[in-house]
Amino acid sequence: MFRRLQAGGACNPEEQPELAATVIPLPKLSRRIAPLLAVMLLAACGSATKDAPGGRGGRGAGGTPTVGFVIVQQGSAPIQQELPGRVAAYQTSDVRPQVSGVIQKRLFQEGSIVRQGQTLYQIDPSIYAAQTAQASANLQSARASAVAARTRAERYAPLAKMEAIAKQDYTDAVAQARQAEASVAQNSAALRAAQVNMRFTRVPAPISGRISLSNVTVGALVTANQTDPLATITRLDPVYVDVQQSASDLLKLRQALAQGGAIPTSAQVRLKLPDGSDYGYTGTVEFSQVIVDPNTGTVTVRARFPNPQSLLLPGMYVTAHFAQAVQTSAILVPQQAVNRDPQGNATVFVVGPGDRAVERTIVADRTLGNNWVVTGGLAPGEKVITQGTGNLKDGQKIKPVPQTAPQRIGGRAGGAAKRARPSQ
Repeated sequence: MFRRLQAGGACNPEEQPELAATVIPLPKLSRRIAPLLAVMLLAACGSATKDAPGGRGGRGAGGTPTVGFVIVQQGSAPIQQELPGRVAAYQTSDVRPQVSGVIQKRLFQEGSIVRQGQTLYQIDPSIYAAQTAQASANLQSARASAVAARTRAERYAPLAKMEAIAKQDYTDAVAQARQAEASVAQNSAALRAAQVNMRFTRVPAPISGRISLSNVTVGALVTANQTDPLATITRLDPVYVDVQQSASDLLKLRQALAQGGAIPTSAQVRLKLPDGSDYGYTGTVEFSQVIVDPNTGTVTVRARFPNPQSLLLPGMYVTAHFAQAVQTSAILVPQQAVNRDPQGNATVFVVGPGDRAVERTIVADRTLGNNWVVTGGLAPGEKVITQGTGNLKDGQKIKPVPQTAPQRIGGRAGGAAKRARPSQ
């Protein structure tokens, strides 16, 4: 029976009908023979699995490994950037008094949304009301004087033609009439200034937005030239995100655009919040500064984002993801196909002439999704090995199949068979 096990090479009764016919019921064996027979059966099964040609090791006759490949093609790949940034307010305005006086009322709730032109503070208007009344009276007096001077000049005109009066008297009358008109204009301007100061006793909101804490209380004396603001208004929808980009990266991008290796694109920016979650709205790049910060060697790129829920607050740290250009001559290679040599260079195996694995050094300095963006070392139409690369060597004979083919790729099952050997 042991000879039949070795010759059969498998433990499946369907595959070895003769072996199935020779199995002796264990109850009929003696207790000493049964354990020996079990050991013989296990040893025969292990030997058959290991020595069967074309077994699960993924190697065909002669030990040629089967590998999966993809045919790479040249295409376009966006040049993605992942850069740190800070949120900045779209508009910020300090509320300051334009006239001096005592605060009578505060007409807003701290931390609320205020609208442009809304009255925030009321300053005591009594002094400015008196100045307005005085300016109005001065204007009326000037107008009365102007009427008398103009009438006198008109009466002197025919008398001067008749030489009934001296011409100098007529000239003086005309000059007095013009001075009276100028006085009317001056007093009119003084009245308008008094009315403006009267209007400034009601301190308005210069912009719409969320107002801060009030720095003054009712009864406080404020002046037109004070340095401290009464409050600060910040507009949070939309907001700016100032991104810091390395000057060297920006230079490479502009060189690629100049050489035609890339084309510009309208950058849609996405944000990652400090807790790692994605912000639900996309933004657009507004502009890039033309000055490099000498301390950091970076250039500020400003993007604008909608912020209807006020999730983004000024000063918040975020991470921006956006594409500044599209690389037109890139090749995408699956990440599992790329390895690194001891010098850190990226390498891949390609299917060479005569179905032999050829190790190739490539230029792959960034990823896009699950692929490496290769800009050198590969040509369109080459077959890059993506499966079964674990034990490949340069120049080794291989059996290439498409990556999507249902064949079992060598390496995994063979390793399992090797791990099973010590148990024999």
